Amino acid sequence: LGRTLDFLRKNAANGLSMANLVAGLASVLCSLNSLADGAVARRLNACSALGAKLDDFADFTTFGLATALLLQPRGVLDGLLAIAYVMAVFARLCFLPSGIPFTYRGLPCPYASSLLVSTFLLSAGNVTLLRVTAAVMVLFMVDRGFYPHDKVLESQLWKKAVYAGGVVAVLFSPAPVASVYCLAWSTSYIVFPYAIWSCKTQPLPSPNAE
Repeated sequence: LGRTLDFLRKNAANGLSMANLVAGLASVLCSLNSLADGAVARRLNACSALGAKLDDFADFTTFGLATALLLQPRGVLDGLLAIAYVMAVFARLCFLPSGIPFTYRGLPCPYASSLLVSTFLLSAGNVTLLRVTAAVMVLFMVDRGFYPHDKVLESQLWKKAVYAGGVVAVLFSPAPVASVYCLAWSTSYIVFPYAIWSCKTQPLPSPNAE
């Protein structure tokens, strides 16, 4: 018993670090999964009001609450930033409809979450960098810019290959490799949304669209 307690004491910090790593990878995997659930529902003709509500609730839990915990809030300002991030996800899901088919208004929260989680893993949890990244993602999520519905599993073959590669990287690659992959993916969508990720048949929204 004494040896067991001593082992647990010496490895408590390591255990928490591993839990952080697992949580980060799980969040990245959830980001990938979020891009697939809608496509599966449409393919199986199984869309429903309940499914849409469940999807929004799952997104809010994973990309809002769970991701905000990575900010490691320890004071008032940290707590306010975490709350702002969660509320940005809530606003993005509930109050920013675009009114244009297959078009989002404001950055979809899975991409913000994927970028933040990748930053967390690659920087070994650097709090300052995480806070800056989170603040920028809040601005992207609540702005009124347009982003295309990427429709990854319903579009070009190369996009399906990118998605499959992401799943393989998260499940079977070392954490740094998976993080770089997801960081590049999310950054490409944020910086070049229509140049890379829009469907060929999807029209660009009018600058005056409301």
